[in-house]
Amino acid sequence: MKIALPNNGNMVNQHFGMSQSFVIVTVENNKIGNVEEVSTVQLAHQHEGLANLLVKHNVDLVITGGIGGGALMGLQQCGLKVIKGASGEYRDVVQSYIDGKLEDKNELCNHHCEH
Repeated sequence: MKIALPNNGNMVNQHFGMSQSFVIVTVENNKIGNVEEVSTVQLAHQHEGLANLLVKHNVDLVITGGIGGGALMGLQQCGLKVIKGASGEYRDVVQSYIDGKLEDKNELCNHHCEH
């Protein structure tokens, strides 16, 4: 399984559309394996472009902090599962998912939300 997270350094970026890069974490046998960072600088707020990039990298799941309705719909239309409202260091967040402790907070941002 591959999990993508918008990152800000080692932290989950709280604004999906403004992320300059995503980490793509491979999970095998309930363990964190390969971690790859993919630049998204030229795709800021391009929902379809971001979704297509993640699909191209064979991502199954996106874990994010704040995300708007348009971006969420774009990801879901590409068949990606999305967990919203995550925060903290991305490795800890992925481990929480593996451990079954990460819950979707089911919160959406509007274009002007504060994080």
